[in-house]
Order: sequence, then C-alpha cells, then structure tokens
Amino acid sequence: MNENDILKTGLKVIENEISALEIVKSKLGKSFIDAVKLIYECKGKVVVTGMGKSGLIASKIAATLTSTGTPAFYLNPAEGSHGDIGILLKDDVLIALSKSGETDEIIKILPYIKRLNIPLITITSRPNSILAQQSDIVIDMGVEDEACPLNLAPTSSSTAELVIGDAIAIALLKLRNFSEEDFALLHPGGLLSKKLLKVKDIMHKGDELPIVNENETMRKVIATIIEKKLGVAIIVNNDNKLTGIIVDGDLKRILMKTEHIMDKKAKEFMTKDPKTIDGDELVAKALKIMEGKITSLIIKNENNEPIGLLHIHDILKAGIY
Repeated sequence: MNENDILKTGLKVIENEISALEIVKSKLGKSFIDAVKLIYECKGKVVVTGMGKSGLIASKIAATLTSTGTPAFYLNPAEGSHGDIGILLKDDVLIALSKSGETDEIIKILPYIKRLNIPLITITSRPNSILAQQSDIVIDMGVEDEACPLNLAPTSSSTAELVIGDAIAIALLKLRNFSEEDFALLHPGGLLSKKLLKVKDIMHKGDELPIVNENETMRKVIATIIEKKLGVAIIVNNDNKLTGIIVDGDLKRILMKTEHIMDKKAKEFMTKDPKTIDGDELVAKALKIMEGKITSLIIKNENNEPIGLLHIHDILKAGIY
C-alpha cells in the first residue's frame, strides 16, 4: 500500500461506520424510549455488560451514565459467573451489549438475572437471538457489516453500541434536568469542573473589597488601592450604591493630566457605570467579558450594592484560560 491507499482505507472505514450509524438512526424508536424510561424509573443502579470489544464499550457507557447522573457499573460477564454477578440486586437494571445476541458468557448469567426478576435491556443486531428473546427490551442496531474488510473485527458494531449508549445517557440527563452545577459536583478534579466555576466561588468579598465613598479624596483612593492590593477602587455613594470604579491605570493617566489631585474627590475621576457581572454567572463568562480589555469585574446585588470583585488574576489562579 502506498500513502494514497492508506488514506483511502481510512476514509472507507469512516464512510462505512457513518453508514452503520445511519442504519442505527433509522431504527431508533419505541424500544429506545422504553429503555430510557425503564432506566429513569430504576430504583437501584444500572449495570452494563458485554464481552470482548463490547465489554470495553459497556465500560465506557457505564462511565458516561455515572458522570451524567445515572449511577452505573460495568460487569464482566465472564467474571459474573464466578461471583461478580453478586453486584446485581433486585432493583437494578441490566444492559447487555452483544451484536450476535449469542454471547455465551452473558447467556450463562441469565438464570440469575431471571431469578431476581431484573429487567434486561439488550442492544444487538439480532432481534431473534437467544439473548434478545430473554430480554424485556431489545434495541436493534441493525448493523450486520463491520468496517473491517474481513467483517470480523468489531468496528461498525462497537461504534453503534457506543452511540446508542451515549444517546441513552443524554436522554436521561435531560429527563433528570441534570445541570451544569450537577456536572461540576461529579467532576471536582478536572478542567471541566473549573470551567463550571461560578463567579461567586472565587470572587473577593467582605473586608477584601476596596470600597471608597465617592466623596472621599483621591488620597484615600490611592491608599485603598495600595492597601487592598487589587489594583482597583470600587466607588459608592452615601447609600453604598455602586457609582463607579478607579483602576491603577486610571491613576497614571490622571497624574499626567491633572496637578494636585490628592485632595480632589473620587467622583471627579471615576469611570461611571463600570462593568459588572452576577455572582451566579460562570467564571468562563467573566473571562469572555474581560477579553483583554479590562482586568476587574464588580459583582453587585439587586440593590446595586457591590458585594464582590473578580480580578483576572483570580481567574488565572483557578486554572481557567
């Protein structure tokens, strides 16, 4: 094979798998709906099983379900008949992946499943197979031909299993009204969680805020900026309502244009109507608002009172870029 042949082979595999997914899409219907509803109403956990390549896909489906609000585990069916079947309890649901529907290792654990009356959902390409006949719900993939030119290596079929698993997980996510906050709680250690941080989670507040009354002198403004070390002063009126902002960059421009500023009032130099953001907004949105033009955002409450300050450095420290 030359380089052109290699590329053609790769493209052909992708075309074949896309064609397989078109078949899956055309067949998706009532059984899919019934499967999602059964899992949604499950009082226990979801257990996903499969052998070989289907087992790898089953493990991934279980992980996707778990991370999107549906507790799930992977069961190796070969180990299941040697004791691991004990993970299944009567309130659980079992999802079995088997293109042929004749996977011996899964068939061997069927008596235990039936004895506990555990609902069985099978994803297969053979709706008349032994496994399908013993199932409560059968999702027919309809995928007969693999992308493998020998039609042996699971390729198109395993892709179809994975996509159906993803479809089930996302349908359940929507049924559960699974939110960004829920997702963040289940992913506390990753970049995804960082991207779901809210402004109020990392903003400066309380005594950390560099608040100055608009009638105070610039001497007080400069002293506050130096003391609070945030490079900014939040300006308020006598009712503690937000009226403006002065940043250290403003000071440099003011000093270049104005003499004897120390005893002048803050309101003479402040920028009115400063950029603000709600504390419940995502930090990622705050970063987009800043876009290299400003370094700080003020957080205010419904009464227009400043309750927080978010600096670009706080976002960088949180690992959000």
